[in-house]
Amino acid sequence: MTVAERLALFLSDPDLGQSVVAHRVQARREAAGARLPERVDERLAQACRQCGIEELYQHQRRAIDAALASQDVAVVTGTASGKTLCYNLPVLDARLRDGAATALYLFPTKALTQDQIAAADRLIAALGGGIRAGTYDGDTPPQARRALREAGDIVATNPYMLHTGILPNHPKWVRFFRGLRFVVIDEMHGYTGVFGSHVANLMRRLLRICAHYGSRPVFVFCSATLRNPGELAQALGGRPVVVVAEDASPHGERHFLYVNPPLVNRELGLRRNVLEQTRRVVAHFAPFGVKTIVFGGSRNGVELLVKYLKDHYARGGRDPLLVRGYRGGYLPELRRTIERELREAAIEVVVSTNALELGIDIGQLDLCVLAGYPRSRASFFQQAGRAGRRSATSAVILIGRSDPLDQYVVTHPEYLLAGAPEAAAIDPDNLVIRANQMKCAAFELPFRAGEEFGGGDTAEVLDFFASEAGILRKAGDQYYWAARGFPAEEVSLDASDLDNVVIHDVESGRTLAEIDRPSAQLMVHEGAIYQHQGEQYQVLALDWEGRRADLKKVDVDYFTEANVEVDVSVLSEDREQRLAAATALMGDVSVRKTVTMFQKLRFYTGEDVGTGPVHLPAEELETDALILCLDEDLAEKSGLYAGGSGAALPGLASPRFRRPALYLFDDHPGGVGLVERVFEGLDEILRACREVVEGCPCPDGCPSCVGPLAEGADAKRVARAILRVLAP
Repeated sequence: MTVAERLALFLSDPDLGQSVVAHRVQARREAAGARLPERVDERLAQACRQCGIEELYQHQRRAIDAALASQDVAVVTGTASGKTLCYNLPVLDARLRDGAATALYLFPTKALTQDQIAAADRLIAALGGGIRAGTYDGDTPPQARRALREAGDIVATNPYMLHTGILPNHPKWVRFFRGLRFVVIDEMHGYTGVFGSHVANLMRRLLRICAHYGSRPVFVFCSATLRNPGELAQALGGRPVVVVAEDASPHGERHFLYVNPPLVNRELGLRRNVLEQTRRVVAHFAPFGVKTIVFGGSRNGVELLVKYLKDHYARGGRDPLLVRGYRGGYLPELRRTIERELREAAIEVVVSTNALELGIDIGQLDLCVLAGYPRSRASFFQQAGRAGRRSATSAVILIGRSDPLDQYVVTHPEYLLAGAPEAAAIDPDNLVIRANQMKCAAFELPFRAGEEFGGGDTAEVLDFFASEAGILRKAGDQYYWAARGFPAEEVSLDASDLDNVVIHDVESGRTLAEIDRPSAQLMVHEGAIYQHQGEQYQVLALDWEGRRADLKKVDVDYFTEANVEVDVSVLSEDREQRLAAATALMGDVSVRKTVTMFQKLRFYTGEDVGTGPVHLPAEELETDALILCLDEDLAEKSGLYAGGSGAALPGLASPRFRRPALYLFDDHPGGVGLVERVFEGLDEILRACREVVEGCPCPDGCPSCVGPLAEGADAKRVARAILRVLAP
């Protein structure tokens, strides 16, 4: 049964169909073609034709022309639009014309690295070989690493290996860096926040080394849709870029369905749990030959859906192994197996976190189901684009949670389909990030007095390292590394590549998975139920210092969720703006997070069946925050204080400001510019908040507009009164 036929039955279903609140159809689009550039080496043109590439899409031609003209370029087009050819063609052309030319391919994950180097190998094979392309990462054997250093033409790696393995050892890569002509940065939209800020500094280090060896590579960026691709690419590479954003690739008809789960408690505004609704939706399609990818949000959400769908398959007499989970933390062998099974169509349903949002080749899928809005348009369209990677009809089903953001999205379908994508935010000159990267750069090459490294005062940082920290030594007009340590090993790019906790199965004696340190506090504390491919393991012990969790397989009817307490203290107030009856402040805060306890929740129903304590050290950080302080007059007139219901407004009654205050903080030491964007766009955000509250049909407040309600609180009336003043 085709997806179109099954979709018609879905829409007519008395339960599921009634939950569809909007249905939009994106028409089939034909390709807009262009000829191969005449300046491309004829051998490469013949290889393209041999691989079935008779012509290009127009956006490919524009991008290739820019790269061949030595211009930095950012290709910002949809999934399956042929971005890979935009860099493979100029790279191979350069290598055919100059035997010393090399290229560096940078991908955010090992899986994508392997996938994309295979695409280059196909063209190289059509050329008759003679060009060496390979993957250089933690899984590469030592002999293969040495061969790539000595003779590699195209080296594909990830930011982590570039950071700790390649740049600090650049004397071993002299030939490669001297000939470096292209640097490819794929999935650019993923280089935001902390990670992107570090990667921008990583590029500063790379360009220092290139200049040392006399090369000036061209950057080719590839990305999903962004509001500010040129700005992000320039921030990452440090130079202006040509932006190619008009997608000329074809796609089949695509249906977008917005599903709002039915109300189960109209008075409280509670809706059917999003995972249960997702299970019902997927069960309607999957057993009928509709190849499906489900994005389950959190790791816990993915594992719950895998269990529920495997149970559904088993009850129907079908093989539960037709359902697979895919997420971070799985060991590489398991992830490669699942990727291969997807390409070979051996799996009917894969449930994933955003790990499969990237452009890994996972074969042809008909349906994409999102268990909740993924918090950005860019992620939504990346996930949606994993289905319909051919000319046939496909469908995307977004299922809303009960929270206000999801409710806004599912009740405003044009917000996604007609609205502009988000702007990506990074802050490469964040003092903490930049200073740590300058340590790494100083280890690699001495700094000259007056040398720039991005923005900010380089001399001040270098003098501090030399005179107070003692890790640099100044001799003449140069600063030399003087410490014993290897700084790159101590600098994390995103707080997930260091300090991982190993998850150990005590019965089998094998390593089951790994998990980053912040997530470990929530998921592998003692007593937690850790879920893996639909199976349950109980955490027997967590060695926090040794970064190891010991688990045992169990058969229980519940899962666990940890509760976190957050305390915020204001350290400074740096910026201020006046609103109608409130003051918005931006400054530094100290945040203390403590995991205090966990709940046991029954599968399917979510019934609370018990609790347990958690004894782990608190996590502390200093970061940026926005503080919205209400005027006393507004707080009183809105009824915030009426009947002692001060908890009606989601926020804190701040002892510092002696009036109600709402805190929004950047969850990374020092902040990475996110708070500043909220501060500058506060008027627009408040208007959207008012629209959510005013538009929600509940009488007194619910999780879809003002969040969970305290007993006796009149939250909706209070929130409406406040927002009508702040966002008139």
